[in-house]
Amino acid sequence: MNAGQDKSQPLHEDIRLLGRLLGDTLRAQEGVASYERVEYIRQVSLQFHREKDSAAAQAPRAGLESTLKALPSEQTIQVVRAFTYFLHLANSAEDIHRTRGLRSQPQAGGLAATLDQAQAAGYGTPALLEFFAGACISPVLTAHPTEVQRKSILDCQMEIARRLDERQHLSPGSPAWAANDEALRRLILTLWQTHMMRLAKPSVLDEIANGLSYYDYTFLRELPRLYGALEDLLTPYDAAALAERGANLADTAELAPFLRMGSWMGGDRDGNPLVSADVMQAALQKQCKCILDDYLEQLHELGAELPIAIGLVDIDPALAALAQRSPDRSQQRQGEPYRRALTGIYARLVATAHGLEHFDLRRNPVGKGHPYLHSGELLDDLNILHASLSNHGSALLARGRLRRLRRAVTVFGFHLAALDLRQNSAVHARTVGELLTAAGWGDYAGLNEDERINLLLQELSTARPLTSEFLPYSAETRSELAIFHGARAIQQRYGAAAISNVIISKTDGVSDLLEVALLLKESGLLRPKAAELAVNIVPLFETIDDLRNAAAIMDRLLGLPLYRRLLATRGMTQEIMLGYSDSNKDGGFLTSGWELYRAETQLVEVCRHHGVRLRLFHGRGGSVGRGGGPSYEAILAQPCGAVQGQIRITEQGEVITSKYSNPEVGYHNMEVLVSATLAATLFEPAHAPPPDEFLAAMDELSTLAYQAYRQLVYETPGFEDYFWQATVIDEIATLNIGSRPASRSQSHKIADLRAIPWVFSWAQCRLMLPGWYGFGSAVSGWLNDHGAPLPKNEGEQGCCGFHDSRHGADRLALLQAMHREWPFFRTLLSNMDMVLAKTDIGIAARYAGLVKDPALREAIFPRIERERQLSIDYLLAITGQQALLDANPALQQSIRYRFPYLDPLNHLQVDLLQRHRAAAPDGGDERVQHGIHLTINGIAAGLRNSG
Repeated sequence: MNAGQDKSQPLHEDIRLLGRLLGDTLRAQEGVASYERVEYIRQVSLQFHREKDSAAAQAPRAGLESTLKALPSEQTIQVVRAFTYFLHLANSAEDIHRTRGLRSQPQAGGLAATLDQAQAAGYGTPALLEFFAGACISPVLTAHPTEVQRKSILDCQMEIARRLDERQHLSPGSPAWAANDEALRRLILTLWQTHMMRLAKPSVLDEIANGLSYYDYTFLRELPRLYGALEDLLTPYDAAALAERGANLADTAELAPFLRMGSWMGGDRDGNPLVSADVMQAALQKQCKCILDDYLEQLHELGAELPIAIGLVDIDPALAALAQRSPDRSQQRQGEPYRRALTGIYARLVATAHGLEHFDLRRNPVGKGHPYLHSGELLDDLNILHASLSNHGSALLARGRLRRLRRAVTVFGFHLAALDLRQNSAVHARTVGELLTAAGWGDYAGLNEDERINLLLQELSTARPLTSEFLPYSAETRSELAIFHGARAIQQRYGAAAISNVIISKTDGVSDLLEVALLLKESGLLRPKAAELAVNIVPLFETIDDLRNAAAIMDRLLGLPLYRRLLATRGMTQEIMLGYSDSNKDGGFLTSGWELYRAETQLVEVCRHHGVRLRLFHGRGGSVGRGGGPSYEAILAQPCGAVQGQIRITEQGEVITSKYSNPEVGYHNMEVLVSATLAATLFEPAHAPPPDEFLAAMDELSTLAYQAYRQLVYETPGFEDYFWQATVIDEIATLNIGSRPASRSQSHKIADLRAIPWVFSWAQCRLMLPGWYGFGSAVSGWLNDHGAPLPKNEGEQGCCGFHDSRHGADRLALLQAMHREWPFFRTLLSNMDMVLAKTDIGIAARYAGLVKDPALREAIFPRIERERQLSIDYLLAITGQQALLDANPALQQSIRYRFPYLDPLNHLQVDLLQRHRAAAPDGGDERVQHGIHLTINGIAAGLRNSG
């Protein structure tokens, strides 16, 4: 057995254990016949995959398909539930296995290694503290319209993972081992008897509540812990020395709050009519309650931890005064100044909570206090405790819960996370147009871009309000105005950091940003005379054309004197968001990645020219087709100058679950985000701009890939019909999995479809087309001078037979050099490698069989099949691998292990789709539709992404 197998042995043992317990549950709950049916299907699927590349595979595959096709609805649902829960349980086992790995050895991309590297490069502690003082790193949690995981299921899975972790430290046969076994059986039984799917579509408030659960799981504890660990790495300390009388923390580095959370839940209105000003206010109320509840609990625990007596230690006068102001008059507390001070702080925070939200408390305060006006006042009081402990021989005590609470207050404030506002530029344009027309400015919509800019600058130069309470505006305009007025009220209530970004989707001109500026002016968030701007105006460039025009748009905007004056009040920092999802749907995987890279490079130069600091906000999804992939590699692959300590990244749907539901994994992911940002900034000279020949090659490859992708998706007659028939896109719309509609309109046009369900649908049918299509044709055309015959396919892992000329060989050598030497290209291919490894052309062929028109099917599916094989062949030729994912054997093994459990779900999904679509117009058997929804859940669990 090799080392890799040794390391994975505990994982395999856990999966076998959970599989056995699930089998026992199935037998006990549904009967022996049901258990044997599931077991037979499992064994046949395993046999097929063992013999997949031989002629012997045909018999088990035919047997599997015929067995599954013959199942009646009730038995189908039982089988689907069994395989789906097995995949969920395997995910739990993988998660805890990963956690064990994080504990056992230092991880690549860890902060300790990066700081050692920084110090070796000459960056001392002062320089590093300066870097963090100017840095801004922010994971932004967003709701996900195809997130299929219920919180009830997630909670159960997390407890199963905890029990597996506990089991590692127990002796087989001991009472504790038996109790652990029983607990696992109880949890799996709970899963089996729980609805896997939501019975009703979640509201926006439900999505907010789900998002806040990750603060309880991870962020409230792990984010302050990460700050503490980083400070200790910067200024190592001796715990024994800190315990000595007279020791203090004067030399300990305290970092500025550079790492903060963001959220879109309750602020993202783009395409979601359910997000209103009231919902936005409710989001902040829930966030506030979450963090104040935690502060109050930590204060209560601190009171128990600091019974320090005045006769045994000295205290600072400031602490004595704080204790004296406490409402606690108990005689037994008179000699315990820290407890009395904490009682007073608790009373003030309770008054704050009542003033902000009037919510119920877990425990009542001792007496009354005056509310804090802002979180800075709370921090001041906590700092008094910290200083007094540090100055009088109790420095070690100051480093415990008090340190974490102080850090939490600097990071979370009273608002917990900054809520971004997002809306489509077309909505802003209609709103501003109506306001201007009502004010007598004529037809704004009929103006060209220059005319719009001039008019908007004129309005922004005057303090005169444009709106009037006496004018009858449309419902849309009233709603938009309410959002901006509500945002100002939220800032006044919870602090300026509560809402600090207004994002403009589909930005394609300077006027899009000035329209938002005008709406901010109308709400008081922009004050023309003082040239003050209370939020960042953030353009979002999403389509290929918009990415290509981004630099020109920003160059013109940053050249406007009025806008520069406003930007000065935001630290001369311009945030720009880049959309990975829509650019991929618009131009394909390769072109999207390249145009994003080019746009970043150009935006860096534009901002440098205008003396503006650039902060990029990456709208990355979970899947590679939406910009997903490992964060560390993605950040290091950014062009020179694109990071500079400034980065925001969306964390979406199932990615939040996989990255942040486990606190140890969550800590690691935040650590990697900080470490990669630090490395990409400090070691930028080591990542010099790529050679011109690399850039020229990518330009040509992108052009060819774009042509191949657009020809298939947008220029092939009938492709939209093919897509809607060969995938589950229609059925996704009926799932209770998100508050936002899957499509921007009722049409079947690809252009109107949201990128997330687009990617999700291709994942379900095991093609993953958005993550690779066009690559094979691009490389083939480039190697063969854009016109030679395509290579002959020699099996999935065969080598490509490109035109055997010195020209072609030289170009292949160049691509291989790009893979070795250029992080961007290497990351691009690594992500595509993972996507292609999850595809299965045999399964995909069954979905293609759902297309009613044989001629349409034959016009499209063989074309996709050829492109996939071509992409695999050239990927292997460039990377030097013999098989997909040879460079990542752990992931390769994980994916291969899942296939026998995924395949039955895909086959059943196809059979259920056939039954459902052949049924009467009234929808037919509800059990069939329910079964389809269950397969969607199971396949998403098996692939570990949903879009």
